[in-house]
Amino acid sequence: MNKRCYYEILGVERTATVTEIKGAFRKLAKEHHPDSNQGDVEAESRFKELNEAYDVLKDEQKRAAYDRFGHAAFENGHGGFGGGRGGAGFGDFASSFSDVFDDLFGEFMGGRKARRQNRGADLRYNLEVTLEECFRGRNAQLKVPTAVACEACGGTGAETGTKPEQCPTCSGIGKVRAQQGFFTIERTCPSCRGNGRIIRNPCKPCGGQGLVKKERTLAVDIPAGVEEGTRIRLAGEGQGGLNGGPAGDLYIFISVAPHPIFQRDGHDLHCHCPVSFIKAALGGEVEVPTLDGGRATVKIPEGTQTGRQFRLRGKGMPVLRGGGMNGDLYVELSVETPVKLSKKQKEILREFEKTCEPGCQPESEGFLSKLKDFWKNTASE
Repeated sequence: MNKRCYYEILGVERTATVTEIKGAFRKLAKEHHPDSNQGDVEAESRFKELNEAYDVLKDEQKRAAYDRFGHAAFENGHGGFGGGRGGAGFGDFASSFSDVFDDLFGEFMGGRKARRQNRGADLRYNLEVTLEECFRGRNAQLKVPTAVACEACGGTGAETGTKPEQCPTCSGIGKVRAQQGFFTIERTCPSCRGNGRIIRNPCKPCGGQGLVKKERTLAVDIPAGVEEGTRIRLAGEGQGGLNGGPAGDLYIFISVAPHPIFQRDGHDLHCHCPVSFIKAALGGEVEVPTLDGGRATVKIPEGTQTGRQFRLRGKGMPVLRGGGMNGDLYVELSVETPVKLSKKQKEILREFEKTCEPGCQPESEGFLSKLKDFWKNTASE
């Protein structure tokens, strides 16, 4: 299924600033939040789509990659990365560059180059964590399918007691040259297929490859405060190298699952909290949760309106490598209109409405005043 354009999802132009993107996300996330659309599967799917688009466009590097390559920047094969969830190979750019460098300068710097030990490919592992795990940190056990050096032959590919032989056709270079007129054509050696060596007696467990498939269990510490897209590198835990070369690295990419109550914005958290119109009118207190499992009390002054925010300092996410610092928690209130009123309740509200004096509903009165001026000016034209 083709993914929708991230800019289209948030309803912004490609030239939009980070502030405009943030504002668009806030508005749409509030509209499609699962708490406000309970049982609506489409709203939940839309909310996840909004989070995915915002995560990319709020980050300068991710946004630049998306503007250039589209969704392919974060999928299989692009930018040197490959594979899906659970681990897969990277394109070995370092080894490719080494090939070019050796071909251009190998003979100039020291005669014929020796057989090169190929560094193993890097691996990518996508790990999804919860917001609570981002808050506390986590020790994860990962099962990574990969290729490791064969223990029977030590990664050489030759049967025990034997060794690979230097290819007689290319003298261990891996390439042969042929003269065609004024030009010299260089191509991969057909005898050794570029390896520079020939295995007369291949190792049976690995079939002469020097590598065997194996699933390894690795432990990795996920520090408190990690964000969506955080990359953790485990040196030497990637795929084993050919010809006894060093292993590549394992890169763990963190993704954060949507939370039913909190939305994260950097180090800060946002929480939507509905209150009754009676409590909003008379004032009072409301109890809200915090991500550490505790509770906090928010004092609501008289006449509180929908959209008012209350800031709880230090109740947000830990700052990664921030020495114990935390962001803030923002609680946004929405005044809930009562439904399914009884006949008596309706009568009470009508009596209340009759007692309202000017200034009791300043926003409504101000809006009506603007309407009168608008209609007056329209009629005079």
